Amino acid sequence: MVADCTTLWNDCLEVIRESVGEENYSTWFKPIVPVQVEGDVLTIQVPSQFFYEWLEDNYVPVLKKALQKVLGPNGRLEYSVIVDSGNTNTPPVTVHYPNGMGSRRASGNGLDSEYSPFTYKALNPQTVNSRLNPNYTFDNFVEGDCNRLARSAGLAVAKKPGVTSFNPLMLYGGVGVGKTHLVQAIGNEIRNSMPDKIVLYVDQNDFTTQFLNALQNHKLQDFQNFYLQVDLLILDDVQFLAGREKTQEMFFHIFNQLHQSGKQVIMTSDCPPRDMKGFQERLLSRFKWGLTADLQEPDFETKLAIIHRKMQADGITIPTEVAEYLAYSVDTNLRDMEGVLNSLIFHATLLKKEIDLDLAKEVLKNIIKEIQADVSVDFIQKTVSEYFKVDLEAMKGKVKKREIVIPRQVAMYFCKRYTQLTLALIGENFGGRDHSTVIHALESVEDMMKTDANFKSSVEELGKKLKLRMN
Repeated sequence: MVADCTTLWNDCLEVIRESVGEENYSTWFKPIVPVQVEGDVLTIQVPSQFFYEWLEDNYVPVLKKALQKVLGPNGRLEYSVIVDSGNTNTPPVTVHYPNGMGSRRASGNGLDSEYSPFTYKALNPQTVNSRLNPNYTFDNFVEGDCNRLARSAGLAVAKKPGVTSFNPLMLYGGVGVGKTHLVQAIGNEIRNSMPDKIVLYVDQNDFTTQFLNALQNHKLQDFQNFYLQVDLLILDDVQFLAGREKTQEMFFHIFNQLHQSGKQVIMTSDCPPRDMKGFQERLLSRFKWGLTADLQEPDFETKLAIIHRKMQADGITIPTEVAEYLAYSVDTNLRDMEGVLNSLIFHATLLKKEIDLDLAKEVLKNIIKEIQADVSVDFIQKTVSEYFKVDLEAMKGKVKKREIVIPRQVAMYFCKRYTQLTLALIGENFGGRDHSTVIHALESVEDMMKTDANFKSSVEELGKKLKLRMN
């Protein structure tokens, strides 16, 4: 069987090689390992989730052409994706994707026929498509002060869905803070530990589209009966139901019946219920019945852990100085961070280079303009010392008086923001301090800016002075 699948894949490679060019062939197809062939289905193993997504997003026509030529018109491809490369004591961990060649994109659009309100049927917990991403688990959800309450509540719900006082569980926060990851981790945990439970994840857009289709086709009862079979209902981005009176009315009845039946409801939103506009008051009151927990932007240490976890999942070890550089340079949200990391992996793979600080700076230069500032440490130190009227040498040295420490921390803050120096090199310019001292300085400045309006105003004014030099 191994020889057969290897021979078939080699035949496929011959077709692929003619279509993609030598460089793309070497980058995206040579690393693939054939696993098995059963009938018209060939299973291949790829080295990472990123690799799998890149193939599905960019090479579906090429793969289809090769599979159909080698296996016939019904030839199909399945993936075995390495999500943890393991070590000498632990074998690699893989996730199986049974539907290849375009299904990844197709599954994100439209609705599965199983969830059509016109074909109501009894759901089987063993075969139901819960619409969950198997990669979203508690194990790879990085805990920090920014999400500890939400994660603890999620674990409690996963152990006893519908039984705890956290029903409904409402998680809220900005874009890219991990809400979808956490709620799907809950769903995956329940599916694995309680296989008799019917779990369904649906975003607001799909729920609304299904409801409107049911309304137009006079199938509202079928639609409602379908959802009442679910033991755990996860509704993502519930805030977009604002102003949709009829959809809210239907969700109100589904919510009530699920809750009264001891079923679990989980929702995500970009704000807490008290700040939601355009909702029926009776629905908002039910949102507040259980627990509302927020997820905030991660702090520096949590960002570092997330970066290392993401890269390890792709089988890559990232140097500490590169992780620190990314953690402070990408200050928007985790979704943007994931995009930067994927771009970094892509460049390293395409250029066949090790990931180092120079490559990270090259990748980020077109993404984050601010880090390209051309301003020296000496100029920052001089400008800050003059502004706060403190001795320059004392600020650069080891004096620990508060009137010196705060300007020193501010100077470190701007060195990180406006130069491309690593934390260790910044510390060297301030009396040989280590990178942990620089991290503490950066966090102290950010904390003081949140609590002291006058201090924040001073820092912003200094920032303008420095930017004048950069322009």
